[in-house]
Amino acid sequence: MTNGGEVVHGYPHLDTARAAITALYRRLTPESIRAFAPSVAPADVAFSDLDDLHLGTQRVAHALVQQLRLPDARMIVSFREMDQAASVELAAGPEYFIELNNRFRTHRRDIGAALAHEITHVLLHRLGLSFPGTHDNEILTDTATTYLGAGWLLLDAYRENRDSSQKLGYLTPEEFGYVLAKRAMVFDEDPRVWFTSPQGYTSYTKGRAQALRDEQQPPLTTAGWSGRHRYAKDRRYALEHPGDALPDPPGDLSPYSFEREPDGLRVSFPCPTCLQRIRVPVRGRVRARCGLCRTVLDCDT
Repeated sequence: MTNGGEVVHGYPHLDTARAAITALYRRLTPESIRAFAPSVAPADVAFSDLDDLHLGTQRVAHALVQQLRLPDARMIVSFREMDQAASVELAAGPEYFIELNNRFRTHRRDIGAALAHEITHVLLHRLGLSFPGTHDNEILTDTATTYLGAGWLLLDAYRENRDSSQKLGYLTPEEFGYVLAKRAMVFDEDPRVWFTSPQGYTSYTKGRAQALRDEQQPPLTTAGWSGRHRYAKDRRYALEHPGDALPDPPGDLSPYSFEREPDGLRVSFPCPTCLQRIRVPVRGRVRARCGLCRTVLDCDT
């Protein structure tokens, strides 16, 4: 939890967040992921200062348990002084004990954001899904929270002005926006109407622009002119110099690469939906189906 300190911006964890989306699709079927629709509604997690603290917290926790498809999980929530925003005791269940930072006693509108992250820990624990290392595992948790319909709360809890700042979670605001936009494209949602934080809204628009770039890279037919021109140059070199080393991949924003196989040249690139790499023959216009998320892609290889 960043409380008054400097908020990190940009995309330092983007590769890990992309790997987390892929891991979700590998652990869950595409049909199972689409069952996490729609996102949790703002009305279901709204928390007024007039609400009873403990009853309201239990109501919000129940709504998030339902969103994350944990029907037999009971969350027992308490408050105490602590450095982090919250923590959860992971056990066999069905009862899970969550502790929230005492500051949420007076910052109640952000209780849903803190609970969403911790309850996702429970979901991932039950699924047996984790990343090596505490930090990467927290990035996985933030990404799963967001992609499965509860993480917009974490981005909405981000507020920053000249005198103070608050941010929950381990992803940067723009990375939260990126993952949220990835979800919005699959689920046909527009989360912009849910934000109460102007900074959260701005971060979503920046992350969405980054997510849209994933959809506009060669060999996809939606690629822009400059990307298509660069791709054609790299493809021509690969075809005309069969004995030479292939060009290096052109970087994060256009991560295609050519591979020589006995049956000819192939191009490898990430699926814009689940980020798993797809390999297709270099033979002009083709339609490719991702074997993981089953998205059908129009390509010009």
